[in-house]
Amino acid sequence: MPVTLLGATEIRALAAELDVTPTKKLGQNFVVDANTVRKIVHVAEVTASDHVVEVGPGLGSLTLAILETGARVTAVEIDHRLAERLPATAAAHGVAAGALTVIDADALRVRDLPGEPNVLVANLPYNVSVPVLLHFMETFPHIARGVVMVQAEVGERLAAPPGSKVYGAPSVKAAWYGPWRLAGTVSRQVFWPVPNVDSVLVGFHRDPQPRGDDSLRRKTFQIVDAAFQQRRKMLRQALAPVLGGSSAAASETLAAAGVDPTARGEQLTIDDFVRVARLVR
Repeated sequence: MPVTLLGATEIRALAAELDVTPTKKLGQNFVVDANTVRKIVHVAEVTASDHVVEVGPGLGSLTLAILETGARVTAVEIDHRLAERLPATAAAHGVAAGALTVIDADALRVRDLPGEPNVLVANLPYNVSVPVLLHFMETFPHIARGVVMVQAEVGERLAAPPGSKVYGAPSVKAAWYGPWRLAGTVSRQVFWPVPNVDSVLVGFHRDPQPRGDDSLRRKTFQIVDAAFQQRRKMLRQALAPVLGGSSAAASETLAAAGVDPTARGEQLTIDDFVRVARLVR
């Protein structure tokens, strides 16, 4: 029995049945267009051999599109009503028993994913998209690739190269795990309710070899935060508090790492920041 997708009428009926009103607090905007959810799954190159983790499945429109490929899905949903209803929706739409696992929890607090999913596919709530992505990349090294739908401004920042106006701390922290790319735009009209922001798809692949251990990552991220908290200042000034307490000490460390002390954070790559972090005791 093939898996069938949700239509706009059924999505609204489900929401009414559950007394669910999409809320800005949870960043809920449900996708009501089948072509859009299939596009996301296609861009993510999901196959029947994949195990996908989805954050914020909502009423299940993207979930069913993933399951349509034959892949297994572990869905993490913070809204108890939606988490409880999703298995029944999946079964009614032809999903085989055992193909879907639902975790009723806040994605930012999840520390264990059964079966170690290798792909992340999600329509992420706008208000927590970057923290959720960084938490999942840090906590679940078995996630090798993925595609997420996020607010356009957030997506552009995640995929921004050094020197770009929107390159910042999220860009560098995401790059710790591997390359990120803009993978498509999404019309506002495919959502219910229609948001007042544009959306994009962002794809990523995790680097085969990690850049370092957790200790190095924490040091690197501390330096990244300091550099962008005062992004208009030269690095020798912005990083003084974390590199010896003075501009002179910071300049010495930066020069030893091959970084110009008069540069600004937006000019540095993730590898530049890592070289600096390696010199911090």
